[in-house]
Amino acid sequence: MGLISGFLVFMILGSPLFSKAEGATHNYLWVVKETNFTKLCNTSTVLTVNDSFPGPEIHANKGDTVFVTVQNDGPYGITIHWHGVRMLRNPWSDGPEYITQCPIKPGGNFTQEINLSTEEGTLWWHAHSDWSRATVHGAIKVFPANGTSYPYDEPDGDQTIVFASWYKSNVMDVLNESLQTGGDPNVSDAYTINGEPGDLYDCSNETMYSLLVETGKTYLLRIINSILNEEMFFAIANHNMTVVGSDGAYVKPFSTDYLFITPGQTMDVLLTANQTASYYYMVLTPFLDTDSSYDNTTSRALIKYSGNYTTPSTIPTPTFPNISDSISAQLFVVRLKSLADAAHPINVPQNITRQIFMTVSVNLFACPNSTGCTVDGDNKLAASLNNNSFLSPSTALLQEYYDNNYNLSHLVGELPNKPPTPFNYTTVANMSAYTEEGRLVITLNYGDEVEIVFQGTNIGATQNHPMHLHGYSFYLVGTGAGDFDNGTDPGRFNLVDPPEVNTIAVPRKGWSAIRFKADNPGVWFMHCHFERHTTWGMSTTVIVKNGATNATSMRPPPSYMPPCS
Repeated sequence: MGLISGFLVFMILGSPLFSKAEGATHNYLWVVKETNFTKLCNTSTVLTVNDSFPGPEIHANKGDTVFVTVQNDGPYGITIHWHGVRMLRNPWSDGPEYITQCPIKPGGNFTQEINLSTEEGTLWWHAHSDWSRATVHGAIKVFPANGTSYPYDEPDGDQTIVFASWYKSNVMDVLNESLQTGGDPNVSDAYTINGEPGDLYDCSNETMYSLLVETGKTYLLRIINSILNEEMFFAIANHNMTVVGSDGAYVKPFSTDYLFITPGQTMDVLLTANQTASYYYMVLTPFLDTDSSYDNTTSRALIKYSGNYTTPSTIPTPTFPNISDSISAQLFVVRLKSLADAAHPINVPQNITRQIFMTVSVNLFACPNSTGCTVDGDNKLAASLNNNSFLSPSTALLQEYYDNNYNLSHLVGELPNKPPTPFNYTTVANMSAYTEEGRLVITLNYGDEVEIVFQGTNIGATQNHPMHLHGYSFYLVGTGAGDFDNGTDPGRFNLVDPPEVNTIAVPRKGWSAIRFKADNPGVWFMHCHFERHTTWGMSTTVIVKNGATNATSMRPPPSYMPPCS
């Protein structure tokens, strides 16, 4: 049966067999293939979904179920992840390669089931294999459930704004070269706003993205940071934004003249067109308080008011925090707070049954037999959590877990609850930068109330780390500078209205504390959302055991999963 005809049969007959969803069911057919784009005076061949960059959007309501059939017509294996979707009891469609599935091989296809439950707002999807997400990504717009509304006035317009990295070179070549040398990968050549670099880059003036607005109207901007390796500041000249949501959950509204947004995060903001009709720049620039290499360029787009007026000779541009202004970055983070009202309740764990203190570091590996590595002699860059650099498996851990009666002891060990050797984490000057490689995981009992404190260290190239956990939203209950003090810092935790998010910025030489209840059984990836750090091993896998009933246990696998051999 051909793919298209088979997909139509699936649409008519197949969907009810997967899920007994309370909401509506949506079906999409996506084709992953190479497509040519000309940017920066250069034509590049990049991987896309349905020939688009950014990729197609998913539109659904809270509680709906979405089926996406991914046909891989590209040159190498691919997986797709639904970033921020909890996927309750259904890790089989979550997507990270060799964690929940093996890649979809060239010529193959896989139908994934996306179960929307508590999520409402903006999420996104992206490739989760190698660095393919550079150009394989797009928005998931989750509207309020039927019969409900936004907790703010209905906006006059709704527009997705996607930030991305653009490379003139093939991004897989960039990755492979860095793996061969052991060094930092080459940085991107540009940042893009909705696929366009903007007029500060060569050959990019005519294609710059613009958003048309009408005076007096308010627009919901759904902002997604899909950039590979940089956190960003974003601002709009002469306009404040009202932040109303983040990572698929509402927040207490607050007005700001800039956003700080990490790779993996989404922000929902309201923009009111309340200025003199004209042009205004939207500007995207990096935040980097580190010695690591980064793309130090700026992307611009335009706000254009409708109506008759003279195009300005000088277009207003916003002012920004300094590129290394960590105070402005943290001041933005601490303003995020959940609505925590009767219509949007929260449930912050109070009786912690599992505490984990986790160091987050950039490290070194010694290269065997002087094999061409170039970092500080014969070394290569690595990264770790609690001094373990995660060794990626060559088969899907989830399938192994299921096939071996929910046991992975033959493939993995247990990540310690604290660093093997305590030290002064943010001031140490003589701690070894070398780490150990292993396949160590975190195992949780169903119902555990979990607290994880991520601690940045002074080892290696210090910087912020955007940490992301699959299968869960969690509460960011605290964050601060320096070493976490277990005697005093918990007393300052926000347990009343902390933001419910899925990705957080662990500050450079600082800490962030999260809490969640382990109520979603499965095998879930946790990692830094800088691609280079995940590649170097700054990740682990969280295994949440089944509960005592079918309703608190993993679903069985679908009839077909992409083969691993």
